Amino acid sequence: MVKRVTIQGVEGCFHDAAARRYFKGEDIEVVSCETFHSMFDALNSDASLIGIMAIENTIAGSLLQNHELVRLNNLKVVGEYKMRISHVLAALPGQSIADLCEVNSHPMALMQCEQYLLGHKNLKMVEKNDTAGSAKEISESRLMGHGAVCGRYAADLYGLNILEEGIETNKRNFTRFLILADPVMERELKIGKVIDKASLVFTLPHTQGSLAKILTILSFYDINLSKIQSIPIIGREWEYRFFINVTFDDYTRYRQSIEAVRPLISDFKILGEYSSFNENEDNE
Repeated sequence: MVKRVTIQGVEGCFHDAAARRYFKGEDIEVVSCETFHSMFDALNSDASLIGIMAIENTIAGSLLQNHELVRLNNLKVVGEYKMRISHVLAALPGQSIADLCEVNSHPMALMQCEQYLLGHKNLKMVEKNDTAGSAKEISESRLMGHGAVCGRYAADLYGLNILEEGIETNKRNFTRFLILADPVMERELKIGKVIDKASLVFTLPHTQGSLAKILTILSFYDINLSKIQSIPIIGREWEYRFFINVTFDDYTRYRQSIEAVRPLISDFKILGEYSSFNENEDNE
């Protein structure tokens, strides 16, 4: 059965690459959306769709807007994928770096490659909406003198010549993606998976030691806190909403810890319980 996976971005983007790697060996149909909001609209209108969305990057940090989108929608996190982000400089065949006058890409990609690009005084950096979209535009419009900062997958897909590989400044550039699905699809997508991770969100009273109490309880139940992200609550001065990821070896102990902290927190929601990414099982 073909899995239909919706992404933000055009074919060839890093979301597309992550989707194909996560569902490696399976038949998938990628449904492109222009924005993350439109992606969630598509997911909410079609329960058979699966979503994949970047949630944090080792250089740029957390994507706060995406945290809120997960919280506000009735979708479940059913998995995660971590992928190294490596950029190339690509252009139409027959051109060299000296022939280029402009380089196009998403502002984040340009920032991640700034050291390399500033070393080429002939290259003017021009921001676009998408890395792969820049490669597609150059290919389809036959833009001579333009280069794209994108992934190798996008360059190959759109027939561009790779002039330089690995142009990102920091080679330890990884993005973590969440796999999202309607609750009716959740059980099917988790068949055969070992559930050892959860994403949770809650608020706390603005009192001394409130967060410390939660962390102490989690520690008592041998729950590992792998991430904590606070986001200000609009309209409530100095109050925050906490997004946390926890990992565990014993699912029963994890559920007991949840029941133990419930009386101390508000607006609690389990965003998803899933199998943590195992890089030893990833062949890419």
